[in-house]
Amino acid sequence: MKVIIDTNVLLSAAWKDKTPEEVVLWILSQDDWEWVVSEDILTEYREVIHREKFGLDSEILDRWETIIRELTTLIDINIDIEFPRDKRDAKFLACALISQADYFITGDKDFSEAKKIINTTVISVSAFKNLVIQK
Repeated sequence: MKVIIDTNVLLSAAWKDKTPEEVVLWILSQDDWEWVVSEDILTEYREVIHREKFGLDSEILDRWETIIRELTTLIDINIDIEFPRDKRDAKFLACALISQADYFITGDKDFSEAKKIINTTVISVSAFKNLVIQK
């Protein structure tokens, strides 16, 4: 299974150590699951987790930098997607489309309209935990 993780989920995993972290670490522990990213997504991940306002210490930053560098699957994106709701989020839809991801885990309600563009299941962290992990 292929999964895309929205930046807000990654940040919550790094910052709060609760359900988002549990979900991300579960995905990484499964041999048949793959966390798919593009260069643009990696750039956004790094930029956001390093924002001073979140106050993540260097140990946490190093841990998550290592995770996203070594445990994600990088794919090339050669298409542009129009997503008028939030143009900055189009990179996630392009990644979902090219990788044929099974799930896109997000806390962003803007993606409810994405179902018209991609066949990927757009799901919240808690719904993913309830439907996939605890089934």
